[in-house]
Amino acid sequence: MFSSFTKKKLSDNQVANVFINGIFDSVDKGFAEVAAMINEDSVFVTSPNISSADSGQFGLIVIVGNLSFLESTFESDQAARVEQLIFEKLARIYEMSVGDFQNMIRDYQSFIMRVNHPSKNWIYGMSKAIFHKYGLSEFQDEYFKRMQAPNPLFLKRMDEVMANFVWNWDAFFKKFRI
Repeated sequence: MFSSFTKKKLSDNQVANVFINGIFDSVDKGFAEVAAMINEDSVFVTSPNISSADSGQFGLIVIVGNLSFLESTFESDQAARVEQLIFEKLARIYEMSVGDFQNMIRDYQSFIMRVNHPSKNWIYGMSKAIFHKYGLSEFQDEYFKRMQAPNPLFLKRMDEVMANFVWNWDAFFKKFRI
């Protein structure tokens, strides 16, 4: 009954900071494990040998996926404000103009939607994007390599992994109010 009084109120700027810090923290702490899982996956004939330091593409995929969930979590005007703040902050981090950063994010969104078509499941799309961005097709058996498509067993395992990198808005709203 009194939970709305005990929740900490955050501004849009604070939400953007929490979002960015949470994403970077999860990627920094989790990518080495993700790379090891990919390198050891039994669907690959040879190991892709993804370096635990090669988290750049993964980080952008996680950012794009989470931004897509952000848009469906907030009212449209608040989502736009928070997203703009996120773009401004990330553009500084990536040492890009806000416009260039937004274009890069939109390109990633388009790429994920394209490789994921006709599905609209963003987690599945994020898994497929990782497959393509890290060039994993060349490490598969001949059948899937010729098809240029991920082995469904790999995608199923990757979906389970990627679900751990999606922002938990329910838990967030239990602690905070905007």
